[in-house]
Amino acid sequence: MSVFEHPEFRGHERVVFGHDPDSGLRAIVAIHDTTLGPALGGCRIWHYADGDEALTDVLRLSRGMTYKSAMAGLPLGGGKAVVIADPQRDKTPELLRAMGRLVESLNGSYITAEDSGTSVADLRHLAETTRYVVGITEKRDENGEIHSGDPSPATARGVYVGLHATVREALGRDDLHGLRVAIQGVGNVGYHLARHLHEAGARLWVSDINEQSVARAVEEFGATAVEPERIHAAEVDVFAPCALGAALSRETIGEMHARVVAGSANNQLATDADGERLRQRGILYAPDYVINAGGVIDVADEHHGYDALRVRARIDAIADTLTEIYARAHRDGLPTNEVADRIAEERLRRSAHGAAA
Repeated sequence: MSVFEHPEFRGHERVVFGHDPDSGLRAIVAIHDTTLGPALGGCRIWHYADGDEALTDVLRLSRGMTYKSAMAGLPLGGGKAVVIADPQRDKTPELLRAMGRLVESLNGSYITAEDSGTSVADLRHLAETTRYVVGITEKRDENGEIHSGDPSPATARGVYVGLHATVREALGRDDLHGLRVAIQGVGNVGYHLARHLHEAGARLWVSDINEQSVARAVEEFGATAVEPERIHAAEVDVFAPCALGAALSRETIGEMHARVVAGSANNQLATDADGERLRQRGILYAPDYVINAGGVIDVADEHHGYDALRVRARIDAIADTLTEIYARAHRDGLPTNEVADRIAEERLRRSAHGAAA
């Protein structure tokens, strides 16, 4: 099947396949849309079953990045890179430098950043062979403390404020004390989200394929451990998918007790129709690329001379964007994912028309 016939191909501008036999690199870079600016998106290293699975992931993720930047008001387009490799076993400096050369060959049309399977240290290896990488600069927060380029705390902050806004809309409460939240995935972002929620007095249920991550959340936050395959069905108020995508399907939605879905994972819906399934069940869904935009907001600000207060204000505005989506969804009787897509596409069209004029 040609990439042009792929069900996830949505007018992508460029899809590049890279192979370096010396390092073992097998990678795909997808640039979805550069109407608003160069495409920015993370570099994911994952043990995909095959190239078809990797292609599906990179096409979906890159489109999500276009909409994410549009909804966050950033002058950036959407792109993504995936490397077909086991991040625990196959990741080497040579492979990362080869990936950097692939990014460099795109001449700035794609800017890479951290994602699943990569770290700040990995990005620094990429930066040895490409100029087009963000998220490696140490920066000062609003208290003047220096932090690494890791965007996961910023992503978690955005999910936290977005979750708060969604709970207010769906449950009519501002206080999170005693709120029951199930977090699927307590890695980098999920852990920081759990900390925010614990400090706000929420009660936590957690799962992860990494047993050490679960044990840490149980010890530090008094969380209850749940088997990964059943976390979606926990008897809670909020389900927060913070692992890989497609957590929300016909099957899992039918088993959910939560009335709110608000998490950091990309591509949470297995299909677009699952947004309507959530609506029909009275479950309010925070569109993933809106609520998880804190990380891209954080790394994108490096281009302007990083300002922690400006970044915090933009991240906190995620709550306002979600509130706008919920109001329009209620008015028009539409699922929130469809409303978010429409708003993002309207912004892209306005920008394209402005450029043409």
